[in-house]
Amino acid sequence: MYNEIAKGYDQLHKEEQLEKLEIIKDHFKPKGGMLDLGCGTGIAMDFFNVDSIGIDPCLELLKLCKGKRVCGKGEQLPFKDASFNSMICLTAIHHMDVDLVINEVKRVCNGDVCFSVLKKSQKCEEITKKLVNAFGLRIIEEKKDLILIK
Repeated sequence: MYNEIAKGYDQLHKEEQLEKLEIIKDHFKPKGGMLDLGCGTGIAMDFFNVDSIGIDPCLELLKLCKGKRVCGKGEQLPFKDASFNSMICLTAIHHMDVDLVINEVKRVCNGDVCFSVLKKSQKCEEITKKLVNAFGLRIIEEKKDLILIK
């Protein structure tokens, strides 16, 4: 699906993602070496002025991402242990196997994490519980997402 809408992705979603990031910035202070999981076109990477790498399985979205990027999935991150000091994942976790992602994020990130979970996802409650339990995150309500931050 995302390959087909890649060229119009920012027009469709950038404003909404930037609104979330404005809320997030008051609670999440990423350090250099940030992983953007499900980075899409790199909106979060552009927002935070830190060294970062984005990962996404959609090649067409990655072509539009200006920063460092890798094609791949959150369930099998192609990075060494403790490669990152922080991690952000905006409105993408509902497309992934949350249990595998938790294990991978714990393996590659040794700092703060931030997720946003789409409220209308059928798995929102399950995903939120698992992320809160795994990382000790607090929840901030947003229009369309729950923002989970450590």
